[in-house]
Amino acid sequence: MIAIFRRLSQLRRRYPNQFWLVFVGNLISTIGVSMIWPFMMVYAGERLQLPMTAVGSLLTLNSAFSLIASFVAGALADRVGRRVVMIVGMALQGVVYVFFSFADSLWMFAVLMAAGGFVSPIYRVGVDAMVADLVPEQRRIDAYALLRMGNNAGVAIGPSVGGFLATRSYTIIFFCAAAGLLLYSLLTLLFSKETIPRRSGSEADTQEKRGGYFAVFADRRFMATMVGFTIATVGAALMFVLLAVYAKTQFGIPESQYGFIMASNALVVVVFQMMATRISRRFPPYRVLALGSLLYSVGIGSIALGSSFLAFLASMLILTLGELLLVPTTSALVANMAPPDMRGRYMSIYGLTWGAGSGIGPVFGGFLSDTIGPRAIWLGGAIICIISAALFGVLARRTRPPASGPGATEPATAGSTGAGPAGTGASVTESSSVRFSPSDTARSALPDAA
Repeated sequence: MIAIFRRLSQLRRRYPNQFWLVFVGNLISTIGVSMIWPFMMVYAGERLQLPMTAVGSLLTLNSAFSLIASFVAGALADRVGRRVVMIVGMALQGVVYVFFSFADSLWMFAVLMAAGGFVSPIYRVGVDAMVADLVPEQRRIDAYALLRMGNNAGVAIGPSVGGFLATRSYTIIFFCAAAGLLLYSLLTLLFSKETIPRRSGSEADTQEKRGGYFAVFADRRFMATMVGFTIATVGAALMFVLLAVYAKTQFGIPESQYGFIMASNALVVVVFQMMATRISRRFPPYRVLALGSLLYSVGIGSIALGSSFLAFLASMLILTLGELLLVPTTSALVANMAPPDMRGRYMSIYGLTWGAGSGIGPVFGGFLSDTIGPRAIWLGGAIICIISAALFGVLARRTRPPASGPGATEPATAGSTGAGPAGTGASVTESSSVRFSPSDTARSALPDAA
């Protein structure tokens, strides 16, 4: 026990106090948001009495505004400061959740979903930028890994509590989500300092000249990787967004039980992510991505065969195994492909993939449910994940094999992207635990999160 406390004390001293403020605030806000977001479609469907396609369109609207905001959020954080956008973004997101508790018409839900989608990327970008400012480069990987574990802990706690409260009052959940965000905003206002680095005039001019995304979109291998990952994410969005509605309407499984299914995903990520990364980094990345997509396909497709809590829990665990492979490997590839002066833009496009997937997935699944039948949601999801696996398989065959010799475990993807010289990015082993998974932040289905 003494050794554990000693290690925690050492970890505490490795990072500045403001980093731990961000860590605690992220945990609190993620618990609050994840209490309601997995059940948002259930709430909207019951409150408005709409078909699943119409309900899914609300989430698509949220994702569309989130995509728009993502392109401007980075510039806003650089111009007005990280602290300001975090305070304002979180406060506005909290107010949106308060108003959700009073929404009783389609137009009110549509306005609030659009508003929530627009403000959520603003504070998330501010958080990422502030951590990068606070933590030295050699410690950033561990810092982002700590944030990811905190986010997943929040996602593990939130749905379980939210599912219990949902059987009593959704109003309580909305106010809990708002309270988490407003508390984080208040803590940032009272105890944080601005961290934006000061730049000379010439540096600012250079950044403005490089502000476009044309070079990123011209990188064909990178864009093909993002297409494959987005397709897989469409399948994951079906599970994270529509499974709650499907389980309740088709088999009478209440929100309280579904909350534990969501929590199992987050717990597995927290416990086994580093172990899975140590194993998967031994193999060529595109083969790992193909295997992860196939596990997505099995997990999603098996929902069509299940009818009980345990069956759906098993399907979620299979999908989570795919997530352990897909998310960190894709993150490492993105870091490896990007030239140093363009990593922000590469990562911003990568960050948009979950928003795109969560926007397309619910409408796609709702269309299949309304036109064919509820089980078609999961068969359609399994098929598109197979397409993703096939695309990654093609990329695996076209990727140059690794150099021979000790420690050469990954293909030299950076040199084949056309984005810059080989070796300009971070290595796969260095970056594998940095980014956030779909279940984190909703990036997840949680506006959030991750």
